[in-house]
Order: sequence, then structure tokens, then C-alpha cells
Amino acid sequence: MLPVMSLASQPPLELVDEIDLERYQGRWYEIARLPNRFQAQCEGDVTADYALREDGRVAVTNRCRRADGSRVEAEGVARRARPDGPAAALEVRFAPRWLSFLPFVWGDYRVIALDDDYRHALVGSEDRDFLWVLSRRPELERATLDELLARARQQGFELEQLVMTRQSP
Repeated sequence: MLPVMSLASQPPLELVDEIDLERYQGRWYEIARLPNRFQAQCEGDVTADYALREDGRVAVTNRCRRADGSRVEAEGVARRARPDGPAAALEVRFAPRWLSFLPFVWGDYRVIALDDDYRHALVGSEDRDFLWVLSRRPELERATLDELLARARQQGFELEQLVMTRQSP
């Protein structure tokens, strides 16, 4: 009961007004994230590749490096959370396609901030449990990172556990 009450007390996330998924596709480097069970084994070199599909959905390929140097890859798909909803309100699944009818296999992917030139983005979930700072390059200027984190705090994200991602040169 408490998680529901907690979520109910949070206002909806303020999303970017517009997003061009064609411009959004391509490689993004993770700069920082809130810890989550899906990435528990990721020590660094975390990337996300997005590619538009013919059906209007987005192919997602996440990669990272484990502590032992081995690589992990997960493939998924993203779609609009509601067909008539904003393009910045997406949901993503990494479960097999045959399970896609189950609502709980889809996770929130909300674009909260996006640079006009699509150089960096802030992505989170409505329940504020997930947050990622993404950049087109493996590094991000400190001032830009601070701006994005301030935006996350304004939207109710608790950043005490934030993990800075190590990217290899």
C-alpha cells in the first residue's frame, strides 16, 4: 500500500514538449544512473543504441562491461506508452515478445530533458525509481551534468545513491 500512496503523492513527470525519434536514435553513453537490479553487474562502458523500426517502435540495444571485463548485451523494444500520448512518454521491454501482452514487462522510459541538438538527455520513470543521464559522447561537462541533476531533483528524484558511470577512453 505504501508504494501506491508514495506514487500518488508525486505529480506526473514534466516531459520534454517534443522529441524527434529519428534524431534521438543512435548511440547514447550513460553518464550516471540510479542503481537498479537490471544493471547490477555493469561496472562501466554502458551504452544504449536506439534504432527506429518500420512499425514505428524503437529497437533498443543496451551494453555494458562487467568487473571481469566481459560484456553484457540486452536487446529490447520501446513504444509510446499510449498510442495517442506524447512521444517523450515511452515504455520499454526486454522480456520475450510473446510476453509483451503483460503490462508488467514494460518499464517507463520518460524523456525529462533533451538538449536542442540531441547531445544529452535525462530519462526517468514516473515512480522516480529509475534515472539515467545520457550523452552522445562518453563524457559530459560538469556544468551540464549539474543542470540535469538539478532538473531531476526538481522533479522529485532522490539522488543520494546516484552512480557515476565509468567510460573507457
